[in-house]
Amino acid sequence: MKRCPTCQRTYSDQNLSYCIDDGTPLVPIAVDDETTAVSSRRSTTPDEDWNAVAYRPPGAYTPPETGKRKVWPWVLGIVSVVVLALVALGVAAAFLVPQLLRRANRNDTVVESSNRNKETVPTPMPRNSPSTNSNSQTPANTNAGANTNTDAPTDKELVLAQLTDLENEWTVANLNADKKKLQEILADDYVGPSSGGGVEGKRDYIANIQRDRSIQKWEFKGLKVTLRGDRATLSGQVHFTRNNETEVYDFTDKFVWRDGRWQATGSVVTRA
Repeated sequence: MKRCPTCQRTYSDQNLSYCIDDGTPLVPIAVDDETTAVSSRRSTTPDEDWNAVAYRPPGAYTPPETGKRKVWPWVLGIVSVVVLALVALGVAAAFLVPQLLRRANRNDTVVESSNRNKETVPTPMPRNSPSTNSNSQTPANTNAGANTNTDAPTDKELVLAQLTDLENEWTVANLNADKKKLQEILADDYVGPSSGGGVEGKRDYIANIQRDRSIQKWEFKGLKVTLRGDRATLSGQVHFTRNNETEVYDFTDKFVWRDGRWQATGSVVTRA
């Protein structure tokens, strides 16, 4: 038998020289000292084995539950941002689109300023002879948008005012070669003298109209109107200023009340 002087454990294995616990050299003891004998850990019989606690491996580590992250606050935040962006775009469109439309309409109504070369005008001359661009604004057509079922007006003062406005619109359309406006002013059965000395209808009038760049301004004088039911005749003078000189023309224009507005059916202009 051998004993460890440090931990006082005894070993029956004679081949051991050092304590298997602390490595201290073993010292021999008397065999008959049974009161202090302790069986070796290497004993093979259950009765001789020492009463040591069996080794238990540590259990798997389980981290404390922190709870699942909630997804719905993120979804709600993204949806809110998208909705706010759409609302902002709608508000911006509500303010910008009307302004852009008004600007486009103003650009369409701007009439370019121009000058017109001196020319000898034949007598009689066609209505569309002075066809140039002008700085003058287009007068409002009091007949535009009128009820198509209304009867022709019978008040001469009212008709005179309406036809005066229409004459200004007609002049501006001629100066700018505005074919769309001329389509509205001229009746389908319009007939007037052409620049070649013959006559022309509405289609040829509009097809041959061209801009001329010399008229600086114009003025109607001595206008008189004659009414016969739905027909009206307007006569007077128009004074054109070109190259700082004034040219005077006598004219007689005929109109018919059709589709709720006055439309030109004929025109004769002669140099005064």
